[in-house]
Amino acid sequence: MSLDKVFDIAGSGMSAQSLRLNTVASNIANADTVSSSIDQTYRARNPVFATIFNSQEATGGSLFSPDQQAGDGVAVLGIVESDASLEPRYEPDHPMANEDGYVYYPNVNVVEEMANMMSASRSYQTNVEVMNTAKTMLQRVLTLGQ
Repeated sequence: MSLDKVFDIAGSGMSAQSLRLNTVASNIANADTVSSSIDQTYRARNPVFATIFNSQEATGGSLFSPDQQAGDGVAVLGIVESDASLEPRYEPDHPMANEDGYVYYPNVNVVEEMANMMSASRSYQTNVEVMNTAKTMLQRVLTLGQ
């Protein structure tokens, strides 16, 4: 595997994990927002990733290539909203309460989001280490001729 390919793969991983961190941050920031209707309530968002294989252009194909080759990077297929149920609470004194006295809270589980944040952060750091190792190897190759 060429070093250019290593840089491309690690770079796509860093980009994907950065997007994942941003969606986690958005989810945590909106965890306590309320609404008076189900349609206007914030819903947790999650990125959808796919492995890119040499002959594949991130079309959402199989997780494994036919010949079990390593992936060529990560593609973001999109960001989807969670379909978990929202949390209605009876709070008739709340300014956002509807005519029945209910407010709706997002379907964001802060503990789950913190676990996602730690996982994404560690994955990002791993990709940074891969790039640093590849850079060090490239520098050592350049000094071989001296």
